Amino acid sequence: MQLLYCDETNLEEKAGDFLIYGGLIVPGDVAKDVSGEIDKLRADFGVPKDYVLKFNPGPKGMPHTDFIHLKQQVLQLAEAFTLKLIVYTVLHDIAVNADEARRYGINTVCFHFDSILRQIGDTGLVLIDRFNDQGNEIDAHLRDKFMIGLKDMPYSKEIRLENIVGFHYSAIGQSHCPSLIDIMLGSLRFAVNAHTRKQLGNVETARTLLQLLSPLLWRGSTGGAVPEVGFQFSPKIIKAAKYRDMYQGLKDFLFEHGLETKQVITDQRAY
Repeated sequence: MQLLYCDETNLEEKAGDFLIYGGLIVPGDVAKDVSGEIDKLRADFGVPKDYVLKFNPGPKGMPHTDFIHLKQQVLQLAEAFTLKLIVYTVLHDIAVNADEARRYGINTVCFHFDSILRQIGDTGLVLIDRFNDQGNEIDAHLRDKFMIGLKDMPYSKEIRLENIVGFHYSAIGQSHCPSLIDIMLGSLRFAVNAHTRKQLGNVETARTLLQLLSPLLWRGSTGGAVPEVGFQFSPKIIKAAKYRDMYQGLKDFLFEHGLETKQVITDQRAY
């Protein structure tokens, strides 16, 4: 059984920013060991028992350099246990609104998770970070994911996610795994925003974070650049040259700083 812990970042609708949705694949047979190792890290760094580990802020009184070192060790621990990250990103300028963009992110990440499960011959459980969107549409959305699957896809009216046995909620602090995905996505957000917001003073830190994140992205058995199943820019077809340039600029920045993605940024459908 594979567990997929999901979360989002950059949810605020800000022009030029990319909403990021991601899922962390944790094999069930290593989940206990991962949790135990994070317990040890917390003890080694003197993290208070009631502190909820996130990308930011750090524990009260902990020096900033120590907190950075702790987060780096968390990412290295994830790599050591071969945990894998799936990412979806969309420009806020293109998305209808943040809630809908997040639901599309859930669709994409779950579809890719189901595809990965098919490849490795396993089943999975999806755990969504709990949130309340307008009208609480997320409840019905997750019911649809389980009972129906994906609807109105480009090549099929319905696609059943038959390798996923359930969709449930999780929350940070109820397990160490939501802390892991929060740190990963927070690191990616920091790097992406260093580029999109032209924060030149953050670029070197962005490089370090992307080099730590790169081994965590799902590549399958082929290695090399991260395929769409591991990192997808949405939408796949971007007609407006202005926005297409923004996507290409981000893709180039990621590549230049240690994270190569395979998806081609285009204005035409591939046949």
